[in-house]
Amino acid sequence: MLTIRDIAREAGVSTATVSRVLNDLQSVTEETRRKVLETVNRLGYRPNGLARSLSTKRTGTMGLIISDITNPFFPEIARGVEDVLNAYGYNVILCNTDGHAEKEAAYIRLLVEKRVDGIIFASVRTDKSDLSDLDANGIPWVLAGRTLPGIDRDCVVVDNILGAYQATQHLLQLGHRRIGYVSGPFHVSVNMERLEGFRQATSGYGLNASELPIVEADFKQAGGYAAALRLLGPQSDLTALFVANDLMAIGVLEAAHDLAIQVPEDLAVVGFDDIPLAALHTIQLTTVAQPKYEIGAVAARMLLDKIDRVNTDGDRSSAKVILTPKLQVRRTSGADLSPQIGRQPATVPDAEK
Repeated sequence: MLTIRDIAREAGVSTATVSRVLNDLQSVTEETRRKVLETVNRLGYRPNGLARSLSTKRTGTMGLIISDITNPFFPEIARGVEDVLNAYGYNVILCNTDGHAEKEAAYIRLLVEKRVDGIIFASVRTDKSDLSDLDANGIPWVLAGRTLPGIDRDCVVVDNILGAYQATQHLLQLGHRRIGYVSGPFHVSVNMERLEGFRQATSGYGLNASELPIVEADFKQAGGYAAALRLLGPQSDLTALFVANDLMAIGVLEAAHDLAIQVPEDLAVVGFDDIPLAALHTIQLTTVAQPKYEIGAVAARMLLDKIDRVNTDGDRSSAKVILTPKLQVRRTSGADLSPQIGRQPATVPDAEK
């Protein structure tokens, strides 16, 4: 197995010089640096990552924690994170928590043991004490797409209130007044922000938001399906649904199909996220687009900046970046239909009777 002693002997320099070159220190002449690197490449030497991390106090790895890898929203964030960090020589450890606080806490412990240089949270369920452990171990972390109430931390988020307001206002401008909201989990910050945007828009049109039906679901397609069955029973007078994310909105569309409810003729549906499935010709979901790749890329740059600031001058101040969402109008909201709104009572499928 090759060692730096072999590289030093072959290049005719000291082992200390080889170490300085491999750690990109400046106290080496350009000619010596070139000679060492040529030798490294010619002999195919690969530095011992563990030994190098002990000397530099960096491992060249970052952690990315997400809640659901099956949700197409998260891979785009992960790509943004990975592209930026890879460009700076970092590898990314992806941790999928399934939305479970215990699993998230276990991943945090693992990442601390792995001595990662930083962590990006695209999902946060864990107890604050687990996050305090990161600070105690000197591991910088930032939030991507979500915030934590009462915690001031570097984060990049979308203006969820604005996005939900745009979605609901779109339905109101089409003439809908009986609008339901399919909610994500109430404990999730982005969901409560979207609920606030829904309430602001409906109140602005003189409606009593508290009288409009709201059903809590789980951000998953099956959860959206089940919520729609609850909202769209035979006696329902709802003409539109605003859904807190696209996966649930697709579940709503499936439920509407099974209930023989025509979308958008009988029921308008608007989602949130603009995942790739939303634009498929057979779906054409009106939705609020989040700049998902940008969320990940900005979070990665924030983390790199935070690491640099902490290492340079101990600066631990936090920053917040708010990105702007955009309403994508497609078929399911019925924007190109006549203003006549309403539907006949639906029939519940046999399986649901």
